[in-house]
Amino acid sequence: MATSKKKMKKAAPKSRKVAPKAAQGKKAASKGAKRARAVVEAVAHSPKIPGYDDLPVRAGAPAGAAWGVFGDDDEVGTINLLTPERVIAAAASIRSGKVFAMNLPINIPDPPLFTRGRHTHTVKIFPNADFVLDDYLDNFYPQSSSQWDALAHVKHPIYGAYNGIPDNQMTGRGGMRLGIDNLARRGIAGRGVLADVARYYDRIGKSIDFTKNKSIPLDDVQATLEEEGVALRAGDILLIRIGWTKFYLSASQQIKAELARETVVPGIEASERTARWLWDNHLAAVASDSPALEALPKPAGEETEFLHFHMLAFFGMPIGEMWNLEGLAEDCAADGRYDFFLTSAPLNVPGGIGSPPNALAIK
Repeated sequence: MATSKKKMKKAAPKSRKVAPKAAQGKKAASKGAKRARAVVEAVAHSPKIPGYDDLPVRAGAPAGAAWGVFGDDDEVGTINLLTPERVIAAAASIRSGKVFAMNLPINIPDPPLFTRGRHTHTVKIFPNADFVLDDYLDNFYPQSSSQWDALAHVKHPIYGAYNGIPDNQMTGRGGMRLGIDNLARRGIAGRGVLADVARYYDRIGKSIDFTKNKSIPLDDVQATLEEEGVALRAGDILLIRIGWTKFYLSASQQIKAELARETVVPGIEASERTARWLWDNHLAAVASDSPALEALPKPAGEETEFLHFHMLAFFGMPIGEMWNLEGLAEDCAADGRYDFFLTSAPLNVPGGIGSPPNALAIK
């Protein structure tokens, strides 16, 4: 907001001298230089982690597992990469102040997918104080809509859960470890990056059949980021839009009912090559508008090619699904900027298996 010099002089105390313009300019330049140095130092001083080919670092851990990289007792995995220095550096992605909420309403999809049930929402009027309202949910599945998967959500069928935590210590299997409460207490904040594969496909004349379990090649995700001019940084939270949410919101009731009976969805390539790429880019987390991030169900013979095994059980890399990326994607396409500050506060449910992300992108 512009302010006249006259008003500025009136507001200033009489005893205070106004610095010459040249000095003010030097001071501003000095602040800018300090901020630039802080961003550089944030990357330079961030923790070093091994490459995929150097995993495992712990004797006895399976090949490709990051068990022990963040400590033998760790329960938040790659979220450890969101260091204070990286959070400070991520703040540089805020330029316009626009905010995009990325949760779908908790009653979408409807009917719910993957055999999950519908919740009921009851509003209560206090009998002796009818000017006060309260409410509660019954049969609420925290993963029935936009969600984070806790690291307990999927374990490897042979090698087990993240960090080698035994079953009798895991939430739901005898203990309380690896629940969503770990992410809730830690908090998630850092630089987000959008790979808008759906728009990239529109531009090159390629399409996705959202009723099929087709895999989107890793090459196409990489080509999308390259066309957007985005370079991934360690600690980034990668959002991948394939256009599933847009498809679902405009789908017929018949298609929605069919998806509830048998959830068939496309997603990104679920190969070891993809896992290697995700780890070697040192991403903090990955989320998508797809219900499963990867294509489901798996074709015959590919049942073990499950990206969730690599990400949740081996890396400790949280997976977000069914995020509403539509508004954010439109704004990114309009201004050509695909990075932003991202913050997420999962529900603090002790031993929870998942949670709405309560995620915001701030541009």
